[in-house]
Amino acid sequence: MSNANDKSILIVGSMAFDDLELPSGNFADVVGGSATYCAYAASLFSGVKIVAVVGDDFPAATLDSLAQRGVNTDGIERVDGKTFRWKGRYAQNLSSRTTLDTQLNVFADFRPKLPTSYQKCTHLLLGNIHPALQLEVLDQVEKPEFVAADTMNFWIEGERPTLERVLKKIDCLVVNDEEIRQLSGEHNIKQAAARVLKMGPKRLIVKRGEYGAMLFDEHGIFFAPAYPLEAEVDPTGAGDVFAGAFMGFLARESEMDRGSLRRALMMAATVASFCVESVGTERVQTLTREDVAHRLESLRSLVHFGA
Repeated sequence: MSNANDKSILIVGSMAFDDLELPSGNFADVVGGSATYCAYAASLFSGVKIVAVVGDDFPAATLDSLAQRGVNTDGIERVDGKTFRWKGRYAQNLSSRTTLDTQLNVFADFRPKLPTSYQKCTHLLLGNIHPALQLEVLDQVEKPEFVAADTMNFWIEGERPTLERVLKKIDCLVVNDEEIRQLSGEHNIKQAAARVLKMGPKRLIVKRGEYGAMLFDEHGIFFAPAYPLEAEVDPTGAGDVFAGAFMGFLARESEMDRGSLRRALMMAATVASFCVESVGTERVQTLTREDVAHRLESLRSLVHFGA
């Protein structure tokens, strides 16, 4: 599924097992992790390379599935031990979740090693990993055209100086509304965005779940609504799917301008909506461009109001 322009995305993040307690039931050993979700989404639009670590218990079938979607898995290191595992319980309305258990396992010693063929990637997506590891990746790549990074409240609180070094080196930060408020110290989203942009990133995306997403950059503010779903099953990984789709679509655009960034945001919101409709990566594994195009048109009709 790689694009003819030969641009590729390098994704560095986690691959994991999730044990989920959802309103629809309990699900164990669900394959997840930020890199997994991002890769499935990005592969809809461009070539993808992954750097991650898994244990000897990680299913080969998942790696085969990624390869079938055009994802290069040479950078996935398999080591002796157990794969990173997360267990969480979601509220009845799926609007919040509680972490019940986290087992880093082989991920505790993860040090990203980029194969030589990965170092010339045009687009880099740094998943939610320690900011020091994000810096290590940045030191190994050769002048990518666009770098986006994710982070979380744990790093914002405990590794802020290192995270601030990352922010000075990236083109786009992707966070949710809770994280931007914590990072900025501001409750108002517009004021929070202005403060974070002064920290270094050229652009900022704020994910707001069922309330859509906002892009802040030199052109102002752009809003992409969330697609209204009839059935919401599992929101795990939806934010990663959003980031992966955003980067994948952006990589296939011929120019990086106001229009391409806004189209990428709308595409990301559309692809992320599919993720919520099933448990884990089940739906995004089989997603096609035709599926996405049809839903994107439906999303467009919700906000079109004529001239």
